[in-house]
Amino acid sequence: MPVFSATYVVTLLATAACAAGLVLVGRRWPGRASRRAGRLLALVLMAVSVTWIVTTTTGAPWSWGSSLPLPLCDLATLVAAAALWWRRPILVELTYFWGLAGTLQALLTPDVQVGFPSLVFVEYVVAHAGIVAAALFLVAGERVAPRPGSPRRVYLITLAYTAFVGAVDAVSGGDYMFLRHPPAATTMLSALGPWPWYLVSAAGVAAVLLALLDAPFWWHRRQVRRQGGPQPSVTEPVPPQRLGTTTLRPAGPAGPAGPAGTQHASANSRLD
Repeated sequence: MPVFSATYVVTLLATAACAAGLVLVGRRWPGRASRRAGRLLALVLMAVSVTWIVTTTTGAPWSWGSSLPLPLCDLATLVAAAALWWRRPILVELTYFWGLAGTLQALLTPDVQVGFPSLVFVEYVVAHAGIVAAALFLVAGERVAPRPGSPRRVYLITLAYTAFVGAVDAVSGGDYMFLRHPPAATTMLSALGPWPWYLVSAAGVAAVLLALLDAPFWWHRRQVRRQGGPQPSVTEPVPPQRLGTTTLRPAGPAGPAGPAGTQHASANSRLD
């Protein structure tokens, strides 16, 4: 279908609205409401994955070369659902970097040949939009931050997974992740050269995108280190206090001079 058809433009606008709504929930109503919203999105992503498996198994003839859930966005759908449910650091990092460096590009330049209301179209859009929304919700909404070194970890995991998929392609004759042939539709890969050179170009572009996505957090960690404050953790939302502010605990029963009355200061910060 045309990339910027009226239907697809509406799809993109709806995706942006949903992502903005989730970010707002994460910022304005942290805690139970935010966690429920995240788990609801996780259930939607899991439902899409199950639907895809069922339709693939019961629909067109099953094939080792085209019916396995091996494209990176298929894996990212499951990873994003797990990240929303359990908030494990590596899952959050994979969702953030895969979602904004890869899935967002697939959403803007889709490789889908049918339009709404086809089930294939709905599965494609909901899965890709859900991954992007999950990435924004976890990082911008709940204020969780990737750990130092996360771009390198995600890059190495991606390379290892790509090598595995390449081996499956070689054995099955498939073209998962477009490692053997470029996609039929015009996508971001179309601008990276012919096969196999677009694979090398894509690896370079991926490294740059991961570094750019990590840059705000790298800068934030650097500023916090200079001020001697604690580092934000990926496992918990960054406390809602601005950079450089100080929180004092009230004096205890022993009075200001006693051990219990000692005032403890902590410089907690967040990314706005």
